[in-house]
Amino acid sequence: MSDDAVVLDAVAAAPRLGWALAAARADPPFAGAGALLADFAALADRWMTEDAAAADMAGLRTAGRVRAVVALRLGRLGPYREALRRAAGLRLLPHVAPWSARAMAATVDAVWHAAGEALDDATRHTKRATLAAVLAATFLFWLRADDAATLAFLDRRLADVGRIGKIRARAGNMMARKSSRA
Repeated sequence: MSDDAVVLDAVAAAPRLGWALAAARADPPFAGAGALLADFAALADRWMTEDAAAADMAGLRTAGRVRAVVALRLGRLGPYREALRRAAGLRLLPHVAPWSARAMAATVDAVWHAAGEALDDATRHTKRATLAAVLAATFLFWLRADDAATLAFLDRRLADVGRIGKIRARAGNMMARKSSRA
């Protein structure tokens, strides 16, 4: 059985057995629920990257490409929604949190790269942190809502992020005008 098949079998068993027991019963076993969650997140990142490479995102601005990539990811995760719903609280436990943090960082990077953004400028960390917050909120919303409502939620979060940039630019312009008058 391939590594992906082992991960998918364990994730499929997680709603019935719980993540820790599903991880322990896998063949070969995972080093705990956190390791299984991280491996599944890495698999989802790979699916998302492959799907984004095949998608036509020409003509979309950055927010549109990010939205498209996140929609592709959520579409692939649909069959595992119940397992992921049961994992939501697990991701916050102290012994699982390091796995979750690394997985979120990898997912944020994967979304940016799949959306065609290099993130090599001075705002890299701010953009990553902002996207992590948007992804986390969208994922939690997706766990209890249908896909259309989730995409509308994502659209509102991305619009909020866009407004922050516009406010920051206006504030910078006001400060520049004020300093030039002095």
